[in-house]
Amino acid sequence: MEARVIKELGRNTLPGLLMLLVALATIVIGIVLFGASKGISVVAIIIGIFMLFGLFIVQPNTAQVLQLFGRYVGTERAEGLRWANPFFSKKRVSLRIRNFESAKLKVNDHDGSPIEIGAIVVWQVVDTAQAVFSVDDYESFVHIQSESALRALATRYPYDLHDTQGIALRSHAHEVAEQLMMEVQEKLAQAGVKALDARISHLAYAPEIAQAMLQRQQAGAIIAARTKIVEGAVTMVEMALAQLGERGVVVLDEERKAQMVSNLLVVLCGERGTQPVINTGSLY
Repeated sequence: MEARVIKELGRNTLPGLLMLLVALATIVIGIVLFGASKGISVVAIIIGIFMLFGLFIVQPNTAQVLQLFGRYVGTERAEGLRWANPFFSKKRVSLRIRNFESAKLKVNDHDGSPIEIGAIVVWQVVDTAQAVFSVDDYESFVHIQSESALRALATRYPYDLHDTQGIALRSHAHEVAEQLMMEVQEKLAQAGVKALDARISHLAYAPEIAQAMLQRQQAGAIIAARTKIVEGAVTMVEMALAQLGERGVVVLDEERKAQMVSNLLVVLCGERGTQPVINTGSLY
């Protein structure tokens, strides 16, 4: 059997200052009438004191959830000194924006690599009745469900892309944050809580594979750099051969062109500076 969902109801309580004056006036009247009629005096004093127990304070950005003998009767959000039935029990609920940073969770990403991930979640109570009556402790509920959503997200995407397609945790921070926000909100909605923001605050490979993954990233960076160097060198060789031919500086046969191309590529692609060999004889 599913739990009954209780939605927030507005409760219009009375101004506290006015009721405070009424209670004090009742007590004073009871004291004044003490000599004339002790019975009426005692009743008036008891009523005045009883009315004082109905006073309560609502601070800015907070609400008071009101119950009568265990039954929810409404929520007062109007700030200041208020008065309600003294038999009402009151529970204060903060409506302020709050945030927390999750612990560093160790999970396996989509590729099965162990990673460490953490997130910061910004949240706010929007329905006080659901927050109080739908879950035992809504603050603990927010923390646990947010970490659950973060774990699910981490297993859905790889830490890093091995090709140019798809979404990765490291390279697509905006898309991952949007997805995390949606998943956290879906889980927190049943507790009357709204997720305002959710972003990854910590992301790293687990220590046991961090060194190997670093070498892998370095190798990828070296390959990418070498690819750019070779592309540029080939372009420069093409330009050199084309300009030599257009200007008629020298006429080279296919064998000498191949040798020239080889020499230029060695010069342009080599990691160290080359030592030139000066030929003072004939071309051949």
